[in-house]
Amino acid sequence: MNAIPTPAAGPYPGLGFRQFVAMIAALMATNALAIDSMLPALPEIGEALGIVSANDRQWVITSYLLGFGLAQIIYGTLADRFGRRPVLLIGLAIYAVGSLAATFATSFEQMMVARVVQGIGAAASRVLAVSIVRDTFSGRQMARVMSLAFIVFLAVPILAPSIGQIIILFAPWRWIFALLGLFGMVVALWVARKLPETLHPDDRTPIAFQPILNAFRICLTTRLSVGYMLALTFVIGSLFGFINASQQLFEDVFRASGLFTTIFAVIAGFMALASFLNSRIVERFGMRRVSHTALVGYIAATLVHGAVALAGHETLLVFTLFQCVTMFFFGLMASNFGAMAMDPLGHVAGTASSVQGFVSTVGGALIGFGIGQQFDGTALPVVLGFGACGLGALAMVLVAEKGRLFRPQAGR
Repeated sequence: MNAIPTPAAGPYPGLGFRQFVAMIAALMATNALAIDSMLPALPEIGEALGIVSANDRQWVITSYLLGFGLAQIIYGTLADRFGRRPVLLIGLAIYAVGSLAATFATSFEQMMVARVVQGIGAAASRVLAVSIVRDTFSGRQMARVMSLAFIVFLAVPILAPSIGQIIILFAPWRWIFALLGLFGMVVALWVARKLPETLHPDDRTPIAFQPILNAFRICLTTRLSVGYMLALTFVIGSLFGFINASQQLFEDVFRASGLFTTIFAVIAGFMALASFLNSRIVERFGMRRVSHTALVGYIAATLVHGAVALAGHETLLVFTLFQCVTMFFFGLMASNFGAMAMDPLGHVAGTASSVQGFVSTVGGALIGFGIGQQFDGTALPVVLGFGACGLGALAMVLVAEKGRLFRPQAGR
């Protein structure tokens, strides 16, 4: 395992701390761009590809997420054997190919296949970003790096819908996918030039049935890791539910499609603000105190929002305010849940990242798709979905912590 460097020195020769964080954020951004940039274009994509039902347009998002989640299960094993760099570069190449295929798709089926391929490629960036950080940092420093990366990464959801909106104002929607492919190639060149191999030779695991089985057994039987992985799955599911239904919410419920990108950016901004705050306080208060407090606030906000919606007082302003508060708490939970799920598994970090990514993404995608498919012309299904996911996350945290909240472990 590499020694933990000081942020001032940077983790590797020729790669300063800030550039390292920016690179991790760029790898994570390949996924966010592939989800959020086409949200304003979903009606145009649906019309061009003959998608009749508005709810069926959600498959443009969900098919990508399923490819993204399913592929993560293999990348960790490959990265633990062959190293992070070659597997990451292959994944970015697949991402570019999938983006190109989506650019030229002429039917709903072709688009679904292209999006699955795109998701398969992006999965490498997700798995390897977490593994590379875990190779280099641990404990609260790992949480700080992930939070700083999240600040840059969350600028993408703020900007991506607006980027997509600008593109469709001046060019066909297909240019969105073309630019995604270009971004993937640029990130691949950056990685090839600047990032050394981060996997220590002693941590390489041969591709053999028994070691792989042992690594998966460790990942799936470590109570703390499994509990936080499932808690992360629930909160990610609520986020995907909002993303799936967001364009319809603003167009069909609030009749404010012109404000979609602006309000979406404001909501994402609160997530970024929370991640920045987390990076400043997590080393002082610990991941548990921060994330557990945020989880309680998240549940309270969603339940109050649900009561308001059930009482018939939902408006665009009310929805926006509650979503800002909810996403602020989300930003204080997500990176800490992920870091705590990974922390006991440093010796099998690649496999652990794959398992965590597979479960949280596929599970979150299915939860989010289920929430999105309940869209009935009101915001109520999304709001109630958030509340149910918060309670599910709380149950998983209680299992992980044996019924105790807010009690930090040493260095955590």
